[in-house]
Amino acid sequence: MEKTIAILTCWYGPYPWYFPLFIHSCSYNPTVDFILITDNKEIIYNKPENVIVIDETLDEIKRIASDKLGFTVNIDYPYKLCDFKPAYGYIFPEIIEKYDFWGIGDIDIVYGRIREFMNKELLNEYDIISSRHDYITGSFCLFRNCEKVNTLFMQSRDYLQVFTSPQHYCFDECNFLFEYLKHGASIFDFPDHIQSMTYLVKNAEQAGRLKAFFDYIIVEGNPGKICWDNGHVIFKETFEAMLYHLVVFKKGCKPRKKLLPLPNVFHFTPKTIHYK
Repeated sequence: MEKTIAILTCWYGPYPWYFPLFIHSCSYNPTVDFILITDNKEIIYNKPENVIVIDETLDEIKRIASDKLGFTVNIDYPYKLCDFKPAYGYIFPEIIEKYDFWGIGDIDIVYGRIREFMNKELLNEYDIISSRHDYITGSFCLFRNCEKVNTLFMQSRDYLQVFTSPQHYCFDECNFLFEYLKHGASIFDFPDHIQSMTYLVKNAEQAGRLKAFFDYIIVEGNPGKICWDNGHVIFKETFEAMLYHLVVFKKGCKPRKKLLPLPNVFHFTPKTIHYK
């Protein structure tokens, strides 16, 4: 039987101009559920059945998290939720209870064929699956829905500090050590840094407590030469990726406008999208 997957995203504020791209790509992954926790009441154009909207305010999320964790958390602005992503399985057990895997994600994403990459062999073997080779990715990461994985964040000596402070620590990824890890450093080379999820996963993996998968299966940055073609993300007409993360592209893209309905083929250049 195919493993069930849910990707959780909390979003507060208006939906951005690139949101239809995200929704359109979700519709091409009907066997994955995308759960959007938000207070946005805007009607989502052409929303597929596998995009599930849960109405919760930011204050309600803060209350739920505080009740589940047993102390008052600090979630006074939406971006702070990034630090809480690794705890979503613990904070929202009622939402994820029917799924084999739950994941963290963003909406500045254009998905390709998720199941082509998150296949049966991978899901059977690994407990945590990152979409980069060097650190845990907050834009897309899967976690097996079990107690040892859902409570892994608690093994950080710093998680109380992270969850009660207004500061953003990049706890879901690597405590801002991106450039060091990209160039081959080990997360264990920085013992004085916050023990982030990358540290916790690597540490648990070394101790044999779980199995983690790290591989570079996404496109990031702003390289251009990216085509989304009927649910496939193709880079340089050669390489297929699981998703394109728009974290850099969205800032420089012009014009920034919502195009509806979206075609089934479009191309990303460094500064704009060409619709075919």
